[in-house]
Amino acid sequence: MKVLLAYQSGLPDRHDPYINLVPTGLCYLHAYVRESGHDSLLANFSAWSAQEITREVRNFKPAVIGISQWTHNRHTSMELARMCRAILPECIIIMGGGHATFCYEDILTEDSPVTIVVRGEAEETLLELVTLLAAGDDWRGCAGIAFRQEGTVSVTPPRKALADLDRLPLPGYYNNISIGVDLELQSEFIVTTRGCPSTCNFCSSPNFWGRKVRFRSPEAIVEEIRFLRQTCGLIYFSIRDDTFTADRSRVLDFCVRLQEENIHILWNCQSRVSAIDEELLIAMKRAGCECIQLGIESGSPRILKQLGKHITPDQAIKACALIKSIGIHLSVFLISDIPGETDDDMRQTVALIRTIHPDDGYVSPLAYYPGTQLYTDAVNNGSTTSGLFAENAQNALYVTAASGKASALLLRELAKNRHCDPENFHQQKEKLGFCYTTNIIAGEWYRQQGDYVNSELQLHEITMIQPHNPWGWFLLGDLYSEWGKRKKGAACYAKVLQIVPKHAPSKAGITTA
Repeated sequence: MKVLLAYQSGLPDRHDPYINLVPTGLCYLHAYVRESGHDSLLANFSAWSAQEITREVRNFKPAVIGISQWTHNRHTSMELARMCRAILPECIIIMGGGHATFCYEDILTEDSPVTIVVRGEAEETLLELVTLLAAGDDWRGCAGIAFRQEGTVSVTPPRKALADLDRLPLPGYYNNISIGVDLELQSEFIVTTRGCPSTCNFCSSPNFWGRKVRFRSPEAIVEEIRFLRQTCGLIYFSIRDDTFTADRSRVLDFCVRLQEENIHILWNCQSRVSAIDEELLIAMKRAGCECIQLGIESGSPRILKQLGKHITPDQAIKACALIKSIGIHLSVFLISDIPGETDDDMRQTVALIRTIHPDDGYVSPLAYYPGTQLYTDAVNNGSTTSGLFAENAQNALYVTAASGKASALLLRELAKNRHCDPENFHQQKEKLGFCYTTNIIAGEWYRQQGDYVNSELQLHEITMIQPHNPWGWFLLGDLYSEWGKRKKGAACYAKVLQIVPKHAPSKAGITTA
């Protein structure tokens, strides 16, 4: 059966390649359906015109169209569904995703173009639906769905979560069977868990995935990275788990495998202030972890409690100091414009920023999302309505009428409190011994300061000790090109391509050298 799995982002920044990546879950669905024998096509329609979408849908003629819906694209996804219904009146249109799971009644109105809403984890549900539809059998008893029937919305019992995530085929095996998808950029982002051990009241993850965290094995993660390195030329990855370090032993095993197999990548991940320690951080850095992102949210204990964070500023300070001492880049997430937040609360957050000196940070006003305790409480106490998401056109629905002043203040503090002392590089080398991640961070810092000599020393050391590590050669290529030594730069890029033949930046570097 022909299945089109589509995503289209909200209108703002529709041409931004990072904002408009296909949700990883849709890539997993594509792989799962294709591996089961169905003719699935993955589509990112974010930068496409209505005419281009119409032409592609008509050409492919899918019997089933699955659309990914999240809060930011909830209106756009419905417009896409209406467009598809007009093009192919007889097709089955299925909608799923984080927003659809909790707002299925908003979707399944009397005149809705959507036939079925999949609720929660969708692989087995979608496959069962497609299999039943292909056979012409009744699908209404399928677990984990909602649909309109005889003027009302029917909801079937929830589907049991997949017990073994390693059963899922890797998205990278099938991402090339797609349209509108940037294969290299899309493949850079991987997930290794489902669920989160935390219960922050502004996040819907616990209600979407369930309270129990499920993990992919270290072997499966390394297999995925190795495959993408070989087929897409990727040597940098972003692990987008809610809390990658939730299972300490698994991360240690993963790091050992990366080192033993000499895969030589750089990567970043998200964690929690209470889920890291020195031994773990050292192992992660030796395996190529160059940045860790922490959900700090606020420096005020009162606000942290209000957000359901179950952490303290002291824990945050200790965790951040540990990350900085090991020499991993520190990135933090902060939330602004929180109801009841006082000037004193803001002062405590500013003081925290000035203490921890993050290398990077993101600030977001507190927003409502369906499936969160924050939104449920707001509806129950009358602060907002159950029709909030259907009745408002804005992509993001902030809890307060955000003026932007609080966000601007925190962003200014983040920008001016970045701090790096080159003496720390020497201390990190004494503590960890040779670690290519230390050399990379040091080499790039010296290059940004215009100190090409010290940058060259750091990067050259990698090529001497680990000649099969592409990062030393690649960054030397960038350095020499910037330094005006283009022939040396081209030679370094050529070395990278001997190790990772499909590394696109090195191919581009040789072309422009």
